[in-house]
Amino acid sequence: MARVKYRDADVDLMARMMRAEAEGEGKQGMLYVGNVIVNRAVADCLDFTDVRTIEDVIFQVQGGNFSFEAVQKGNMFYQRARDTERRLARQNLEFWRDHPAYYALWYFNPYAPCPPTWYGQPHTGQFKSHCFYEPQPGTCDSVYMG
Repeated sequence: MARVKYRDADVDLMARMMRAEAEGEGKQGMLYVGNVIVNRAVADCLDFTDVRTIEDVIFQVQGGNFSFEAVQKGNMFYQRARDTERRLARQNLEFWRDHPAYYALWYFNPYAPCPPTWYGQPHTGQFKSHCFYEPQPGTCDSVYMG
């Protein structure tokens, strides 16, 4: 059973975002980004109470900006999805999760060492230049169940 309900259009959308956000970090880096996308669709807490679909996650606006910078700034996001990224996206949607993004709801590239917390959320690890953060225990139980 899939981790989240999805359509073929969601696979393409997610594949495009994974590529735009982490192509330079290889397949593993793209899988971690995909893991965060699925976690946000599963989570029913914090900033993610009104996002239930992959499309909701990708186009979510927070503080007047898209949550994913690639939506407004990245021309790579607007290129067609490739088969490689589609396969990776399906893996995420169906089953794939791994540390440091296993329960992560956020990631960013600080261009410096990863801070121990980000907006009060604990650092779970780093892959290449991306730092990953999961919710404080007790603040988002749904992400730990999905």
